[in-house]
Amino acid sequence: MDVLAKALRVSGARGALGVVLKAGGTWGLRLDPCHGAALHVVSRGTMWLHVPGEEPSKVQTGDAVLLSPGTSHGIAGGSGATMGPCDQEATIRALTDGSALQLGSSPAQTEVLVLRYEQDPEVSTPVLTSLARPMHVTSRENAQFRKTVELLTAELAQPQIGTTAAVNSIVDLLLVQFVRVWLARHPEKRSGSWLGAMRDPVVRDALACVHARPEHPWTTESLAAATAVSRTTLSRHFRSALGQTPGAYVTQWRMDLASVRLRDTDEPVESISGAVGYASPHAFSRAFRRARGLPPGEYRARLRASSRVRDHRQT
Repeated sequence: MDVLAKALRVSGARGALGVVLKAGGTWGLRLDPCHGAALHVVSRGTMWLHVPGEEPSKVQTGDAVLLSPGTSHGIAGGSGATMGPCDQEATIRALTDGSALQLGSSPAQTEVLVLRYEQDPEVSTPVLTSLARPMHVTSRENAQFRKTVELLTAELAQPQIGTTAAVNSIVDLLLVQFVRVWLARHPEKRSGSWLGAMRDPVVRDALACVHARPEHPWTTESLAAATAVSRTTLSRHFRSALGQTPGAYVTQWRMDLASVRLRDTDEPVESISGAVGYASPHAFSRAFRRARGLPPGEYRARLRASSRVRDHRQT
């Protein structure tokens, strides 16, 4: 069971190219918090990442850094550079015509790919939303990641038929490769996040069981038995890695699966309740209302109504 792949799919984590920055001389840019996670990839030159409360960190050619949604930060050409606000009009022009956002003076010495990753708002499992601090991967840690960055850069340099589709696929691939490298190369670090929990083999094996069979009547005892550890050990590892009990995670995952199915399918509530591990629709409805504030039928109706309003506005 590929725990990361399943979690990314259910959470609806999808990436997009924010903007390409080209900077030279003295430059600095203050970035406001955004809804999605931000991945800054330095394809050329050197960038300094500034996060309130932390020392500036140097990000060099081929390096990448992932930040949790809502993280205020700045990027600059030096550790002590003054950072100004983002030029919204210039950014919109760059996004519209596919040009680079120019910063500082010419010629450009640094190029940064700013990527954004959004998570489905109906999913509560914090796959990308609870990073305690920035995650940094260097170019020397993985040649495959560096090659994918080069592929993205080449695609952007010479747009052609299908470039948009290619870029979106490469951006999604970069996230998987980034996480893969970070987990493999930084076992000593603790991020206090869902991704960081993947370093704990006890938690990882337990999540694989839950994700593979959400309909199974999991208890802490049965989950501990499935992962060949004691109930006490499993509970301790879950609290340390995720800050919650195994039972709480099972419920959270089931509610995420149910929320997506209620929104995206016409399956009866009775069918969904069994698929996510509830013996009766009544028990499922009670649990769902505690988690989402509405019974399943009303929740589905609200999402459908919101979707119709959005579609109307777009037309």
